[in-house]
Amino acid sequence: MSYITTGERIGYERGKLEGKEEGRQEGQQEGEQALILLILRQLQKRLGELSPQVRARIQSLSLPQLEALGVALLDLTTIEDLRDWLQANQS
Repeated sequence: MSYITTGERIGYERGKLEGKEEGRQEGQQEGEQALILLILRQLQKRLGELSPQVRARIQSLSLPQLEALGVALLDLTTIEDLRDWLQANQS
């Protein structure tokens, strides 16, 4: 059995915590990217092809804005409705 010092144990625990935090952040980023892709696909199916400018505006939305757009897209019927929503909800 190997002996570890207090410093090694502290280093191990810190490394473990940092690894968990990095994993959480990566998971959150992957989740946001998946949400963006889902919303873009839903909008494209509902409204037709989206311009690169509209796609870029959607990709720049915060998570709460993306969630709000996910609900609002059920009421959008034209690309102008989407542009109006983006204008009203983008900071």
